[in-house]
Amino acid sequence: MAAINDITLGQYIPGDSFIYQLDPRTKLIAAILFMTSLLLSLDPVVLMIFFVLSILIVKYSGLPLRLVFRNLRPFLWLFGLTLFIHMVWTKGQPVLELPGLLTVTREGIQLGVIYALRLGLLILFAAVLTLSTSPIELTDALDVMMSPLKRLKLPVHEIVLMLTLSLRFIPTLLQEAQRIRNAQISRGASFEGSLKKKVQSIIPIILPLFISAFRRADELALAMDARCYSGGEGRTCYQRLEFSGKDYAVLLISFLIMVTSIVL
Repeated sequence: MAAINDITLGQYIPGDSFIYQLDPRTKLIAAILFMTSLLLSLDPVVLMIFFVLSILIVKYSGLPLRLVFRNLRPFLWLFGLTLFIHMVWTKGQPVLELPGLLTVTREGIQLGVIYALRLGLLILFAAVLTLSTSPIELTDALDVMMSPLKRLKLPVHEIVLMLTLSLRFIPTLLQEAQRIRNAQISRGASFEGSLKKKVQSIIPIILPLFISAFRRADELALAMDARCYSGGEGRTCYQRLEFSGKDYAVLLISFLIMVTSIVL
């Protein structure tokens, strides 16, 4: 549970750096281009370039480097599982052989490291995006970007609102889970021991957490109804989104980076 507290996705840290001054659509499109480049590339050199780029982005965003990289801690098991699966299942030159059990190959180690690095970079880019962009800005950006779908009679605003609320309530639910865990510990519950015992000890947390989530959803629905919320029909934005010169520059650089990574 301590590792869950390291997840900062959905939280917003106020700031006034270059990244904060960008249009939210620019940050969203740039993040999508970077993530697409990562998913299309298996070159270790390209991935290392993206790793250096992610550090530079965090540095010039004004966000604490430790805060952003803390998001990787809860996913260490996923990185290890990815590395193990590729080491064992990828055919190639054997490095370690256990007769009748498994064979570790050099190609498997290389692919495992590459895929684990890709997952880590995807998490870092998502963390920077949510930490430097408020939920309201994300809602406005997605609403504008998905507006052409309104011609297909799709409830764009409602879909965007649900996505934003889901992202917004991630830190709230994490805090609620920690509160329930502390309450269970004060009643004598134990979350240590074997893997089986740890899995069993999660049940007293999950059930109250689900009940709390449904209660918060009902309270939110009542609050929106009390404020006469009726969907996206006729709604306006408090602040109109406009691209500036630096937004076009960032978009151009992001597009060139994606094309270069694909070519390489």
